[in-house]
Amino acid sequence: MTNHIFTSESVSEGHPDKIADQISDAILDAYLTQDKQCRVACETLVKNKRVIIAGEISSTATVNHEAIARKVVADIGYNDDALGFTSTTFRFHDYISKQAEEIAAGVDQSTAEKQGAGDQGLVFGFACNDTLALLPAPIYYANRITKRLAELRHANIVDWLRPDAKSQIGIRYVNAIPVAIETVVTSTQHAPSVSQSEIRELLHDEVFNKVLPAALVSSNTQFLVNPTGSFITGGPVSDCGLTGRKIIVDTYGGFSHHGGGAFSGKDPSKNDRSAAYAARQIAKSIVAAGLASKCEVQISYAIGVATPTSIYVNTFGTGKQSDEQLQKLVETTFDLTPYGIIKSLDLLRPIYQPTAAYGHFGREDLSLPWEKSVKFSSLKYSSIASFPDTNKRSSDVDENTVSKVGGRTGLQQRRSTLPSYPTPSWRKPDPSQWLDNYQAKKRG
Repeated sequence: MTNHIFTSESVSEGHPDKIADQISDAILDAYLTQDKQCRVACETLVKNKRVIIAGEISSTATVNHEAIARKVVADIGYNDDALGFTSTTFRFHDYISKQAEEIAAGVDQSTAEKQGAGDQGLVFGFACNDTLALLPAPIYYANRITKRLAELRHANIVDWLRPDAKSQIGIRYVNAIPVAIETVVTSTQHAPSVSQSEIRELLHDEVFNKVLPAALVSSNTQFLVNPTGSFITGGPVSDCGLTGRKIIVDTYGGFSHHGGGAFSGKDPSKNDRSAAYAARQIAKSIVAAGLASKCEVQISYAIGVATPTSIYVNTFGTGKQSDEQLQKLVETTFDLTPYGIIKSLDLLRPIYQPTAAYGHFGREDLSLPWEKSVKFSSLKYSSIASFPDTNKRSSDVDENTVSKVGGRTGLQQRRSTLPSYPTPSWRKPDPSQWLDNYQAKKRG
C-alpha cells in the first residue's frame, strides 16, 4: 500500500508572472486575429511601473502593443494608484524584432503540409481520473481557489480584495487515489482596512466551501490564510514578473513530467506549445476511453522536421492494453506533424489569452479543442461518465487507513459530492451567484 501527500500550487491572474503571460498571449491573439500565418514569440517583463516586451514577430498585421498591454493590466484590475502599478501609469518599452531567417527557413515550406517543427524539443501530456476534468486533484483545486477569488473580486462582492493571490493544496493519496485534503494555503492581497479574521471568513464561506469537495475535507484539514499576517503590497511592486515562469502552474502542478518549454506568447508553429496541447488530448483520450486510469505521453521533435522523432506512452501499470499497443494506436490515430496538430485542433485562432491564467488544461469554463477527447475506432470506447475501473480501484484502499486520514472510500461517492456551482464565463462573473452566505451575514 502507498500513502503519501502530493502538493500543487496556483497563482492568480494578478500575480506578476501571470500579468506577463497574459500580455504576451493578448499580443499573440491580436496578431492571429489579423494574420493566421504570423510568427510570434513575445516575452514580457513587469516590475514596479514598467512593462517591457521583447522577442521576434513576423507578420503582415498592424498591432498596437502598448494599447494591448494597458488593456490587459486594466482588465486584471490594476486601476488603483494605491497599488503602485496601474494600467495608465506604467512606462512601456518595446524591443520586438523580426523572426530570424534561419528559423523561418526550417519552419516555412512550399506547402503547409510540409511545415517543419519550430524548434527541437520534447513535450509531455498527462491525464488521470482524479477529477471529472481528468486532471490531477491538487492542481485542479488549487486553480479553482485562485480563480474563485478573482471571480469574487471582479463581481465586487467585497471592495478589499486585490489582484495578487496564491494557493497551494496538499492532498493525501492512498494507493494512487486522492482520499483527503490535508493542507490548504491561500494568500490574497488585500486593502489595509480589512482584518485578517474577515479575510478568513470570506475565504471559508465563499471560496473553500464552494470549490473544494466535501468528501475530501475533514476536521483534520488545515487551512492557512495569509500565514504571514498580511498581504498589502503585491503585484509588480512586490515581485518582478516574467513570461513563462509558471510552467508547472500552467500544466499539471508537478504531477507529470514537463519538457521545459513555456506556452504564452508563442504562436502554434512553436511545437513546445502546440504539441503539448496535442499530448494532453492524447493522454486524456486514453483515460476517457477507459484504456488506463493514468497516462503520460511524451513527443519529441527536431527543428525543421515535420515528423516527431519519438512518441512514448506510459500508463504506469494501469493500462488495459500494453503501453506499446497504445503507442501504436496513438501513431495510427493522431497526425502529430505541426500541420496535423494545427489543423486538427484549429489552433490558428485568437484563443490563448484566457489560458494564460488558471491553467491550460482541465478548463471547464473554456471550450479548448485539446480538452475534447478523441474516440479510438479500433478499440471499444467507454463513456467518460462511467469512469471505468472505479469500483476495482476504490476497493484497493484500506478502510482503516482512509478513516485515519479523514477521507472516504469510493471514487463514485466522492465525485457525487463535487461542487456543482455554475462556472461563469471568463472574467464576466454574475454577482447574483454569490450573494448568499457572506453578504447575508453582513446585512444581518
